[in-house]
This record gives sequence, C-alpha cells and structure tokens, in this order.
Amino acid sequence: MVEDDPSIRGMLKRALGVHYTVVVADDGTSALVLAKKMRPDLFLFDVMLPGKDGFDLAQQLKQDSELRKVPVIFVTAKDDAADVVKGIQSGARHYITKPFSISDVTQKVQKILGS
Repeated sequence: MVEDDPSIRGMLKRALGVHYTVVVADDGTSALVLAKKMRPDLFLFDVMLPGKDGFDLAQQLKQDSELRKVPVIFVTAKDDAADVVKGIQSGARHYITKPFSISDVTQKVQKILGS
C-alpha cells in the first residue's frame, strides 16, 4: 500500500492487516523499490504522492514483466472524470475516491484476491 497520509495509511493497514500481510510505503519511489523486492499480490495506491505519483508508479510497474499482472486499486481524492479515466488506463482494477468507506476498500480487495 502506498499512502502519504499517516492517518489514512494506518487506518487501511489496520483494516486490511486483519486478513492480509500489508507492506506500506509513503512515497512512489520507495514503493517501486519495495514492489520489486516483495512481489505483492495487490497494489493499493494513492495518486498524489511525493516522488512518483500513483499514475506514474502504476505505469512503471506495468512495464516490469514480473509485476505487470498484479492488480492495482487506487484510493485517492482525485475524483475528476479525467483522473478516473487516467487511473483505469494506468491499469487500475478499481478507482476509489476519498472519502471512502473501509468496507468498500476491503470488499474490493477481497474480490480481487478471492479471500
């Protein structure tokens, strides 16, 4: 999960950590390093991040032969239609806008991971 807001990052980590191992980063650059090292089953990104934004991060991961098929969910305050389209074009399976409900995020994660 990549989220630069500590309160949102903590809330999502607690909620998802009940059922999943959650690895966190607070910027796009460190997320890219972690992703290549950890090989996660799912990416959960904010769009507005220090370093690489979530769109750029998703595009770079899609160029990696071992990470390109890993599903992406964006959780972001960017709610313009153009941003949603850009998110989907960047490879997102879901684009969730803030404010969000934890149950919506967990349901979408469960649907993708099948658990």
